[in-house]
Amino acid sequence: MAGPNQAQALKQLQKMQAEMARVQEELKGDLVTASAGGGAVKVTMSADLKVTGVVIDARALDPDDVEMLQDMVAAAVNEALREAQDLQNSKMSRVMGGMNLPGLGL
Repeated sequence: MAGPNQAQALKQLQKMQAEMARVQEELKGDLVTASAGGGAVKVTMSADLKVTGVVIDARALDPDDVEMLQDMVAAAVNEALREAQDLQNSKMSRVMGGMNLPGLGL
């Protein structure tokens, strides 16, 4: 039979799981936008790490320098990914509230 401390810990864990599920759903609607090449390439990504849009300025289309465009797209995607992960980490750390649960590495 579970003692009062175990029951309280289980209740707290269930509450935290519900809050994490809510935040994960919220992250789908949170968007970040990153750009490269002085704004020539813009990438929008949801905080659940889905690319939702890519905008390439016509001035960035140089058939003689496709590699530069590829580099700008990669840079914008990587920056959007970093920003989305930072947003994820920020929101999830608020849910966790500094909890130290053995085995979860938190």
